[in-house]
Amino acid sequence: MIEPGATIGILGDGQLGRMIVLAAARLGYRCHVYGPEPDSPAKQVTPYATTAAYGDRAALARFAAAVDVVTFEFENVPADTAEILAAIKPVRPGANALRIAQDRLKEKNFLRSIDVATAQYREVASAEALVRAARDIGPHGVLKTVRGGYDGKGQVAIRADTDLATAWREMGAELGILESYVDFLCEISVIVARGTGGDWAAYVPVENHHAHHILDTTIAPARIAPAVAMRAEAIARHVADRLELVGLLAVEMFVTSTGEVLVNELAPRPHNSGHWTIDACVTSQFEQLVRAVCGLPLGSPERHSDAVMTNLIGGDIERWREALAEPATKLHLYGKAKMAPGRKMGHVTRLLPRRD
Repeated sequence: MIEPGATIGILGDGQLGRMIVLAAARLGYRCHVYGPEPDSPAKQVTPYATTAAYGDRAALARFAAAVDVVTFEFENVPADTAEILAAIKPVRPGANALRIAQDRLKEKNFLRSIDVATAQYREVASAEALVRAARDIGPHGVLKTVRGGYDGKGQVAIRADTDLATAWREMGAELGILESYVDFLCEISVIVARGTGGDWAAYVPVENHHAHHILDTTIAPARIAPAVAMRAEAIARHVADRLELVGLLAVEMFVTSTGEVLVNELAPRPHNSGHWTIDACVTSQFEQLVRAVCGLPLGSPERHSDAVMTNLIGGDIERWREALAEPATKLHLYGKAKMAPGRKMGHVTRLLPRRD
């Protein structure tokens, strides 16, 4: 067990890191943030920070010497960085979870290997391979880069009339994955925590709505049948166990009109769709991460309220006064100096009476 008073190292310095730092402080931990940006959201709330590239071995060695355990706030930290640190201090989750989550092809292959259903998919390494893949899985799908890309970046919709050579160029990478279109009823996610002893705690499935490929609104709990909710939670637990994960795992899923649950993506870290837990649950996802990586008993994931979380994206930040004017709405701003279209600047959570 890593007791309060110790220092948690966080790879990544964005808003997720900021919220981890704040949760850790309430439990008596210091946090040392590592990332390339000097005035980032996470670095604004802790005096302990390293500003350096993720491949800077000398900076990583100094960082490791200053912390007791390492976690990360986003999965595109190089896995090699995690391995360098793991030779010195515990890294939770470890490099294996990173390698799987940051590579869409490895992710899908892993899920299939543990009998978790996904959309149909094919590896695509050329424009010619894209033609063959589209012939295999049908004329409707999404071409994605295997690595990198988020919030719709590095993705091209494929339709019957799409010029596939153009789509390949627009995707802009040497290796891609073509996923079949899923005619889904709704998109949901489950966040599950897993401790050092294999103990677990799962938050209720939530319903996610996107605008321009960016998460716009999360409704907690999801408006799905109880049997579907139980199935989604069981899938998330199964994936976390097979990853031997210590920390937090967000599992994004599609629910089809027939009640089938297909896993879309994994994120071994706190997730945007879990921000509502800060205000509506006994234990937030950020506190739960701290508990898990430090070997503390996990907290209750039970919600005391239902909630609707809405991201403040780009110019939406100007609505912060409206949020404060509503007594049951909680405002969270990330301290980003520059506003840009598509950039997450904060979020608001509207609390509602629990329905069940």
